[in-house]
Amino acid sequence: RELAFLNKGIRIVIEDERSAQKDDFCYEGGIVSFVEYLNRSTTALHDPIHIEGDKKEVQIELAIQYNDTFKEKLYSFANNIRTIEGGFHVSGFKAALTRTVNAYIAGNNNLPKNMQNIKIGGDDMREGLAVIISVKLMEPQFEGQTKTKLGNNEVKGIVESLLNEKLAEYLEENPGVARKIIAKAVDAARARDAAKRARELARKKGTLLDSSLPGKLAECQYADPAERELFLVEGDSAGGSAKQGRDRRFQAILPLKGKILNVEKARFDKILRSDEIKNIFTVLGTGAGREEFNIEKIRYHKVVIMTDADVDGSHIRTLLLTFFYRQMPDLIAKGYLYIAQPPLFRVGSRKSGVYLKNEEEYANYLVQRIASQKNLVLNAPDDEAAMKQTPLSEDALYQFLQDMNAYFHALTILRRRDFDTNLLFILISEGVSSKIFLEDRQNLEALTAKLSGDKYTAGQIEFDAERGIYEMDILDKKGHTKLLRVGREILATADYQRMRIAYDKIKDKDCPPFAVYSKQADAKTVNTLGNLEELHTFIMAEAKKGINIQRYKGLGEMNADQLWETTMNPEKRIMLKVDIEDAEKSDEIFTLLMGEEVEPRRNFIQKHALEVSSLDY
Repeated sequence: RELAFLNKGIRIVIEDERSAQKDDFCYEGGIVSFVEYLNRSTTALHDPIHIEGDKKEVQIELAIQYNDTFKEKLYSFANNIRTIEGGFHVSGFKAALTRTVNAYIAGNNNLPKNMQNIKIGGDDMREGLAVIISVKLMEPQFEGQTKTKLGNNEVKGIVESLLNEKLAEYLEENPGVARKIIAKAVDAARARDAAKRARELARKKGTLLDSSLPGKLAECQYADPAERELFLVEGDSAGGSAKQGRDRRFQAILPLKGKILNVEKARFDKILRSDEIKNIFTVLGTGAGREEFNIEKIRYHKVVIMTDADVDGSHIRTLLLTFFYRQMPDLIAKGYLYIAQPPLFRVGSRKSGVYLKNEEEYANYLVQRIASQKNLVLNAPDDEAAMKQTPLSEDALYQFLQDMNAYFHALTILRRRDFDTNLLFILISEGVSSKIFLEDRQNLEALTAKLSGDKYTAGQIEFDAERGIYEMDILDKKGHTKLLRVGREILATADYQRMRIAYDKIKDKDCPPFAVYSKQADAKTVNTLGNLEELHTFIMAEAKKGINIQRYKGLGEMNADQLWETTMNPEKRIMLKVDIEDAEKSDEIFTLLMGEEVEPRRNFIQKHALEVSSLDY
């Protein structure tokens, strides 16, 4: 996508020929389209400002657009290579932007009084700015450990000169846009001053000093940050259990009261007024804000988010992740942030049992249990004769039940999305599995013949010349309602592919009637099931008999010993390490889900809601 943006008009196509899934990147607007793409989840304050020119054999192109957020998005490139660490072209841009806007303010007497006689700093000038900087030069010099910093110092003056000239012209010709940009910068400057005053006031009161740690913090004994762990725990109840269950030598506990502030929607001065966030800053000891934050001063090298396994817990976890991503990205980059994985289930007797991390482990436990207790006979005759047949081995039964679980899990999700499951089964049995099937018209004609005697009507077979495949709609018997389209859409449906792959593994054993009976020598009862779904329902019900199943929704439901044993003991616990693999995608998701714009978030939820397989209320 980046290459398509940077090379205006070039089309780049990436296609998965197995599933007919295709991405087509072509942007006639070039980097203007790029900056609009970056701002698609926000409200842009004006149309993109496009500046380009050649100076001293250096081609320069910039696209600038402000939005209503408080974040800076700056993407710089040299000869189409992303310069993540910046370089002289970025330095030239920053200097010229601040100088040009301040010169416009100084030389314009028609601005409102609150915009006159002020000088705006560089950080304030770039709040809410999305900008693409692209330079092309003959002999680029890349510096830095990863060679992603442009080291040609002559580029700085060239970029400055071009931007000074072109941006000044633009501001003179577009005073309305100029006022919006200045107003945005003035608001940022005022917020920064308010935050500075709030910090100074907090220092006078002693609330931002390490010597005055929050009273509810249960501190640990070790002094070395590399050995210390801080658990951010949801609520006083879970906090109490964690304080009792922890190893006080190296584990500290900070209970959080309710849901913290959503920092995506708040300026820094408001963030500092939040007691819970102020406590986190204070306990970590890093300082707060761009000017004061220092990751080297952090007091713990493991910061662990520990919340309940319910909707509120998920929301609190998301708010904390937003806070750390926006306010302490270095903490994530250093690998200090973790998410605790308390078990979701406890299964067994009341005196003894096993802890299971998630739904997958729970299902696996039930399958193992039933495979060790029951026999299964395929193509079973009557009850007495069934017990004389050779059943599946325990290993074969275990694998069969695992694959059957995967099949019905995918089927359940597809049913929730209103797919006709009988129709899906017909597609799977007829081999609708990859693009190869769709490339042969005869395959769809054979499928039409298969459907004609059933409760469906096949539509016209259509040829997609661009992809080289045939597609057709399948409707109800009367031909009024479209049920699905046989084509790239169904092949790209992940749960259809999961269902198909799982059925390929179990189809050789789909031989009803099925007979199920106990492995005990004196077993007399045989249960006969007529199809796979009856067998699956019966088997999973039998697996749950005779055991106590407890599903934890809150950490407070565990006593201190259980919390230590399952979630806090370094020798047994499981934790997720938070990492940023794709900064652009991460930024987009946080802006989409936690930002001000409602419509993009609604569209995201409507698109993905049916993919949720487990949700607590």
